[in-house]
Amino acid sequence: MLAGLDPEQRTAVTAPAGPVCILAGAGTGKTRAITHRIAYRTLSGEISPRHVLAVTFTARAAAEMRARLTALGTAGVQARTFHAAALRQVRYFAPRLLEGRQMPELMESKVRVVGLAAAKAGLRTDRAAARDLAGEIEWAKSSLVEPGEYLVAAAKAMREPPFEPARVAEVFAAYESLKRRQGVIDFEDMLRAAVWGIEEHPDVAEQIRAQYRHFVVDEYQDVNPLQQRLLGAWLGGRDDLTVVGDASQTIYSFTGATSAYLIDFPRQRRDAVVVRLVRDYRSTPQVVGLANAVIRQARGTEAKLRLELVGQRPPGPEPELKIFPDEPGEAVAVARRCRELIAAGTPASEIAVLFRTNAQSEAYEEALAEAEVPYVVRGAERFFERAEVRQAMVALRAAVRSVPGETPLVEAVVEALAATGWNRSQPPPGGAAREQWEALAALVTLAEEYAAEPEILPIGEAGRIQRDVSLSTFNDELARRAEQQHAPTVAGVTLASLHSAKGLEWDAVFLVGLADGTLPTTYAKTAEQLEEERRLLYVGVTRARHLLWLSYGQSRAPGGRARRPCRFLPQLERSTSRERTPVDGSRKPDRRPIRVSSCRICGATLLAGADRKLGRCPTCPSDLDEDLHERLQVWRASTAAELKVPAYVVFTDATLVAVAERRPTGPAELLAIAGIGPRKLGQYGDAVFALVAGASPDDLAPKNFGN
Repeated sequence: MLAGLDPEQRTAVTAPAGPVCILAGAGTGKTRAITHRIAYRTLSGEISPRHVLAVTFTARAAAEMRARLTALGTAGVQARTFHAAALRQVRYFAPRLLEGRQMPELMESKVRVVGLAAAKAGLRTDRAAARDLAGEIEWAKSSLVEPGEYLVAAAKAMREPPFEPARVAEVFAAYESLKRRQGVIDFEDMLRAAVWGIEEHPDVAEQIRAQYRHFVVDEYQDVNPLQQRLLGAWLGGRDDLTVVGDASQTIYSFTGATSAYLIDFPRQRRDAVVVRLVRDYRSTPQVVGLANAVIRQARGTEAKLRLELVGQRPPGPEPELKIFPDEPGEAVAVARRCRELIAAGTPASEIAVLFRTNAQSEAYEEALAEAEVPYVVRGAERFFERAEVRQAMVALRAAVRSVPGETPLVEAVVEALAATGWNRSQPPPGGAAREQWEALAALVTLAEEYAAEPEILPIGEAGRIQRDVSLSTFNDELARRAEQQHAPTVAGVTLASLHSAKGLEWDAVFLVGLADGTLPTTYAKTAEQLEEERRLLYVGVTRARHLLWLSYGQSRAPGGRARRPCRFLPQLERSTSRERTPVDGSRKPDRRPIRVSSCRICGATLLAGADRKLGRCPTCPSDLDEDLHERLQVWRASTAAELKVPAYVVFTDATLVAVAERRPTGPAELLAIAGIGPRKLGQYGDAVFALVAGASPDDLAPKNFGN
C-alpha cells in the first residue's frame, strides 16, 4: 500500500488517527494519497470500511474514489457528495423525524419558484433574472443567512445582487413561504434538515455517529458554512478527520464557498498533522514554472497557504505566449494549431480551449467549425443553442421589415436587440443576466466584424461589385453559423469556461482572451475579487500536462480599441510593456521603445528570444534554404578559425537558421534579425549578402577584423 508513494504522500497515508490536513497542489496526487490512506487504515485493521464517510463535491469525483478504493481492496467505503450523503440520511430518518408525514419533494431547480416569488413581491423578471435571484438566495442559505438577516449580511459580504438588496430580501421571504405552501424543499433545505435531525434528535445523532466514525473531505477549500455545519454535526466533537485542499484553487467564493476552514484548520486543531504535497506529476516543469510565477504574486488570506510546485515530468516545450491583432484572428490561429496537433497524433479529446466567460465560446466554435475540427462545449450550451441567442435571432429577422434599409448594419442590430430589452451601455448586475447580456453583445461584435470585411468582391472579368452588408444578409450569415455549429460531434476539442475546467486536465490547453477586462473581468473590483481572478488563471494553467498556449487579441474586433494583456502574467506584461523601470530602482522610467516582433507567417507577437531571431513562431512552418544554411556553417567555421574565437561568437546557430530562412539582401533586412547590430553588420554583412546571393565560402577571404 505504500509502494510507489513519494515521501510526502507516505506521510499523509501513515499519519495517525486524528485531524490531518493535506495541502495538495494541482497534480500532486491528492486522490491517490487519500484513497491509500483509507485503504492503509482499513487493511491494517485500524478501522472498518463501513465506518468511513468520504465526502467530495462532484458525483464524478465520488465515483472515481469508490473505484480506486475497490481496486485497492477496500470495498464498502461510502464516498458521496455532501448533498447525496444528506439526502440518504434524511430519507432514511424521515419516518422518525416527520412522525409519519410524507417527506417533501426535492426541487431540482429553484428558478420556477423564485420567479413566482418575485412576481408576488411585485418584481418582474425574465428567466436570467430569476436565475440570478436563485443564485443569491442559494448564497444566503449556504451562508446560514435568513431572509430577515439578508440586508446586513449582503452588505457585510459586499455582494452585488441583481436587484436592490431590500427587494431581494422580499423575494427571499416570499420564496420560503411559497415552498412551504407547495410542500417542496431545495438542496439547502435538505442539508439543513440533516443538520436539524442530528442536532435536535439525540437518537438520530447517536445512530449516525455510530455508523460514521472516520471522515475524509476532498476540496476542503470549497466548503460553505452550511456544509461545515453538517460536517460538525456528523463529527459530534470527534477528531478523526482528514481534509484535503488547495487554497490557491479557491474560485467559487461567489457561491458562498470559503477557504477559511482550510486555512484555520491547523489553528483550530492544535494537534493536527499538516502535510504539503508539492511534487507535480501532471505537468511539465515548464508549465509548473509558469503556474508558480502566476500564483507567486498572490496576496491575501489564501496566499498564506501558497504552495511552490516542483515538476516531476520530463521537460517539455515552453508555454507559447501569443498576441494577435484581434479576437477573430486569435480564434483562427487557435483552430489552426488544434488542427495541426490532431494531424500530428494528439487526440482531439486531449485538447481544450479555456476562457473566462461562456459568451467567448462563439468565436472558437466558429473557427473550429471552419477548420473542420470537432469540438464539444462543456458546462454550457453551444452559443447558437442558448435561449437568449435564439430569441435575439428572431428579433433580428423581424427587424428586417421595420428597420429602414439604409440603416448601417451595426446600428440596425443594436436597435433590434434594444427592442428585446438589451442595453448596450448598461450591463446588468447578476451573473446569469450579465452572461446573457454578454451573449447578445457578442452578436453585435459579429455584426461589427461582418461590416468591417472588404466591401468589394472580385467577380472575374466582369469587374467588381460592392458587398451587401444589410441586416438581411447578416441574418443569413447567422443562420449559416448556427447550422454549421449544430453539427453533431462525438469526441472533439473541449471548449469550457475556467470554472467548468476545475478538476480536469488535458495534454494541450489553450488559455485564450487573456486581456484585462476579460481576465480579470471588469466586474472584479475589490482586492479579494481580483485575487480570485488570479486563482482562476492559476487553475487554467495547471490543467495542461504538456503543451500550454496563452493568448489574447489586442482588440475585440478588427480596428477596435487596444487592450492591455492580463495583469496576472508577469512575463507577458514585461515582454509587451512600452515602459521599462531601470534596474537601479530609480523612479524615472526608461521610455525607450521596446521592439515588438511579429511572426512573418501568422502575425502573432513573438516574445521568446529565439522566436524573434527566427522571425516566426516555433510551430509555424520553416522555409529554410538548406544549401544556404550549409554554406553559412562552412563560412562561419573558417571565419572563427581565422579570428581564433568560438564559432558562436561570429553567429549563433539560431542566427544562422534565421539568415537561411529570411535570406536578407540588404543592411535593413539583416539588422531586422534579433541579435544582429551595427557592429556585426559591419564585420560580416558583406559576406552574408554574398552567400545569400549564391557565393561559395571558398570565394570569401576573411576580412581584417580590427577592434
